[in-house]
Parts: sequence; C-alpha cells; structure tokens
Amino acid sequence: MSGGYGGDEVVRGVDIDVGEGDCVAVLGPNGAGKSTLLRLLAGILPVTAGTVELRGRPLAGWRRREAARIVGYVPQSVSFAFPLSVREVVQQGRAPHLGPWRPPAPHDHEAVDAAVGRVGLAGRERAAVQRLSGGERQLVLLARALAGEPRILLLDEPATALDVRHQLELAAIVGELTAAGVAVVVIAHDWNFALRVANCVAVLEGGRLRAVGEPAAVLRPELFRGVFGVEVDLVERPGAPPLIVPRSPASSR
Repeated sequence: MSGGYGGDEVVRGVDIDVGEGDCVAVLGPNGAGKSTLLRLLAGILPVTAGTVELRGRPLAGWRRREAARIVGYVPQSVSFAFPLSVREVVQQGRAPHLGPWRPPAPHDHEAVDAAVGRVGLAGRERAAVQRLSGGERQLVLLARALAGEPRILLLDEPATALDVRHQLELAAIVGELTAAGVAVVVIAHDWNFALRVANCVAVLEGGRLRAVGEPAAVLRPELFRGVFGVEVDLVERPGAPPLIVPRSPASSR
C-alpha cells in the first residue's frame, strides 16, 4: 500500500495485517508517515498503489456509512468551530448507525452514556468542548469513536496529551477492546505505552516499513539506534514488558 497527499507519496509499499483482537502499535520518528498511514487505513486518503482491505473486501468498494459502522478513527486533534457540549460531540459517533431519518433509539443513548463513562467524563456531558483541556478533548474524541461500537479502532497518538492516570486508563480501555475481539491500530511516540498495549509493532522510517512483528523481537537497541538515533537500555521486569530507557543520542546513525 502506498499513498499520500496530491502527488506526494508519503507512505510507500507498506504491508500490515491486523486481525480480530490484535493491537498494532505504529512507531517511527517525526515525519515517518505514521499519521498518513492511519488516514490511508481509514479511507480518508486514497491509496495510489495496492489496496486497503476491510474484511477481505477493498475498502474503496464499501459504502462510506457501512465502513464507518465498523471502523472508528480518532485523530490527534479536531478544531470545533461551533459551540458543542461533550454529549453532542460523542453523539456524532452514532451517526453511521442512524441514517438520515431514524432518530436515536434507546440503544443509541445507552452507547453514548457508556462511552462517556468509559473515558471518565460522566457528569461532564454538558460541558462545552471548547473550554476543556487538550487532554479532555482527546478523551471526548475517543468517546465519540467508542460510541459507534467499532470493530476496528484507529488511534492517532491518543496518549500524547493525557496525564499518567489517563494513559493507564487508556491502556486498560485498549485491553478491554482487544479482549472483546476489536482490532486496534495505535500510533505512539511513547515506546513504553506501545509495549503495554500492543501485541505487534510496526516501525516506519521515511514512509517505509522498517520492521514489523512481536515487540520483543522488533524493539532491540540496534533498531532504536538506527531509526531513532538514540541509545537505549532495555530493563527486564518479571511478568511485565521490558522498560525502554533512552540513554543518549547515538554517536552515529
């Protein structure tokens, strides 16, 4: 799969399989093409070579509303041009299930309530999203996606603006989703967060797939040296993923 913006091919020849219950963490330095890859997977950008398949069918062959019932997408940020409450934004996640004429049914309201509660915003439904912090707005976007009850969830740096507690809660949400068979693709700059949630990592460099596979096999000191330009220590921990500790910039790349 390849694609990008206009005539600029940002992602080239990337091949990734994501199955039910998988969590794939996409890692890479700034400008590696991570967000572009996620937009290609979401169908926001068209591919210029290869295909994106959803349940064995090319994504381009799906009706947009049908695909949106299966795939949830959480961008890094959204500008809200109009004054909206938390609940009004989260309700947008039910739109693919309603159609143009059907009003929300009890299950739609229940899905919105569950999503708001799941991200810890119960009681804040009437708050204006414009007045929330960056981290709280990120939780609202996550709740909007969860309200749609997706079977595939695409997350673009969801933990960046979150404090430690909410990062842990996000990791727990991802774990619950994958345990229920939901496929998750998450872009992460925090390597240790990626290790906490993912059973597979894909490392991008210059728009190309540098490595993909189980985290323990892929995330080795030589990869961090070659791709990220840093020396790291991997601290083994019984019963937990190793802790990645950046030590210094690599002397040469």
